Amino acid sequence: MEGRQRHRLLLENAEQLVLVCGQREPYLRRDGAARLGVLRAASLVVGLDGYIKAVGQADVIRNQFSEATFERIIDCSGKCVLPGLVDAHTHPVWAGDRVHEFAMKLAGASYMEIHQAGGGIHFTVEHTRKATEDELFTSFQQRLGRMLRAGSTLVECKSGYGLDWETELKMLRVMERAKRSMDIGISSTYCGAHAVPKGKTATEATDDIINNHLPKLKELKLSGEIHVNNIDVFCEKGVFDLESTRRILQAGKDIGLQINFHGDELHPMKSAELGAELGARAISHLEEVTDEGIVAMARAKCAAVLLPTTAYMLRLKQPQARKMLEEGVIVALGSDFNPNAYCFSMPMVMHLACVNMRMSMNEALAAATINAAYALGKSDTHGSLEVGKQGDLLIINSSRWEHLIYQFGGHEALINYVIVKGKVIYENERCEAMSSY
Repeated sequence: MEGRQRHRLLLENAEQLVLVCGQREPYLRRDGAARLGVLRAASLVVGLDGYIKAVGQADVIRNQFSEATFERIIDCSGKCVLPGLVDAHTHPVWAGDRVHEFAMKLAGASYMEIHQAGGGIHFTVEHTRKATEDELFTSFQQRLGRMLRAGSTLVECKSGYGLDWETELKMLRVMERAKRSMDIGISSTYCGAHAVPKGKTATEATDDIINNHLPKLKELKLSGEIHVNNIDVFCEKGVFDLESTRRILQAGKDIGLQINFHGDELHPMKSAELGAELGARAISHLEEVTDEGIVAMARAKCAAVLLPTTAYMLRLKQPQARKMLEEGVIVALGSDFNPNAYCFSMPMVMHLACVNMRMSMNEALAAATINAAYALGKSDTHGSLEVGKQGDLLIINSSRWEHLIYQFGGHEALINYVIVKGKVIYENERCEAMSSY
């Protein structure tokens, strides 16, 4: 028995404890994503430092640790324990909703028709520029809280509704405040090339980002004032072409940012081929990716962040998830939460991935945990339940973990606890009362 050393949390007697992977794999693909590690009648220990100290059969853990050493013990009998979900693509800092545009889309207007008419991103930019930092922070906190209650414990968050340096910086400061004040994990992304600002050409916008935005961002990173992880560009016909995208992404890489960008969404742009060439960590969307692009991404170990909510809401063709999986691409998932695709829930994203993109439930969970963490450069610490990883966990009130995907929209009554670094940060009091329904 491990003496009297103190520990933060013991989860004991779980009906299923979903490891996802157990050999420190940085990602899962092909057969690895189709077969997940699951323990039955299992327990898990999180230390005071917030990291997992032991995972195993309940009787073995009981013999190794004294109950008196734990700050908290949760009996998980009849329940399942899973890794906290990772949302690999969101745009959560903005002002001014676009519910009126949803009606326009339902009436037949395309995304680019709305964009070219001054709506879309430009509408949100106008409202975000006018909002104060405090106003943006308040709404951002509320959105992160909803993501957390839906099981996301690590979220990628983009700027991109400023398009000028002052507003982009305001958005990045809001993310920095949330990193300091909230328990949810945040991977922040500079996305100043989200659209071409009004009054500028794409070339002028590209030059401004490379010559002004990125040098200032580098200074703020070096001073420790802002911690940005990724650089993003909307590589699309009528927005940033392939050469502008290349220039911005390379300049971001040169100041130490991971490349993680929008590509091949509405038109085939050869974004996947470009990302593979530049050593991109991840590319999102990919509804119009070429066969050659898929092969290139697989070879380069560049993650495909697929966004089934966006394809669903914009009535686009679905990304070729099955072909990507068969070719050995590392497939991840994101909600693409933004004013155009308003979804906070990774369980619903996984459900749509299974139904509309023909992924299995195992593949979808791998894509929303270890592979999404890989897409953010975080799979060494997040995305699976392994000794040495951060104790970010979900407990669901079901004897089979698949209910998290199967119960479309049912996560509000299904998720019993959300835990970050071994601390319970959300406890669902409705869960027990609803369990018999």
